[in-house]
Amino acid sequence: MSKKRKKKEHHEEHVDESWLVPYADLLTLLLALFIVLYAMSSVDQKKFAALAEVFNQEFQAGTGIFEYPSPTPAEVEEKSDLDENNKTKGDASEEESSKNTNVSEEELSEAQQKQDQEELQGVQDKLDSYIEKNNLEDKLETYLTDEGLLVSIRDNVLFTSGNANIREKDEHLVSEISNLLIMDPPRSIIVSGHTDNVPIKNAEFESNWDLSVSRAINFMKLLLRNNDKLNPSSFSAKGYGEFKPIASNKTEKGREKNRRVEILIQPRTVTED
Repeated sequence: MSKKRKKKEHHEEHVDESWLVPYADLLTLLLALFIVLYAMSSVDQKKFAALAEVFNQEFQAGTGIFEYPSPTPAEVEEKSDLDENNKTKGDASEEESSKNTNVSEEELSEAQQKQDQEELQGVQDKLDSYIEKNNLEDKLETYLTDEGLLVSIRDNVLFTSGNANIREKDEHLVSEISNLLIMDPPRSIIVSGHTDNVPIKNAEFESNWDLSVSRAINFMKLLLRNNDKLNPSSFSAKGYGEFKPIASNKTEKGREKNRRVEILIQPRTVTED
């Protein structure tokens, strides 16, 4: 009886298979992992398009967010280069346009100056004709300069020595000159008085400056009084005394030239401060 029990007990012993459970679970997990990875790598294009359509219908405010893919770095760089090229071309175009504008303004200014000089030349021709007709070449002179048309009148034509009043016998000359100064539109005209460097001091004038200013003002007043076609707002008077000589004061002939009244007819392009 004892031997049979032992034999039976020996027959019931078997290998422990408990490790198969976790091993099976591990295989199942690995299989699930591979399935997920495969599913992620193989996108169903039809389902993706359907999903994109649903999102686009939900967001109707603008272009569908799935219609255009994000730009690649190469596309971004290409767009940046294109924008830079367009900007460079735009700057070049603006510079060329500015250059053309400046050229046009310069050409317009040159044309205006040329026309202005021609008008002043016409006034000079009239004055020279009057001077030649009346044999005044040794008393009146005209010069066309960058500052305008300058008419120089010797003081002995208009004044007695040390006096600022124009002689009655010479008032007709001032009247003739005033007629030659009528221009349409009017030009700015500056009348200036000049003396030699011989000091003067009498009851009426303390210096050559005072004498030169008085002569310029009296001459200008007579111009305007004799001709109501002249615009007083276009005239001004200055006195320089002996400080702007045109000849040497060391000789009598030079001092005679320095004692003068000048009429400066300015170009229209001149702007006074």
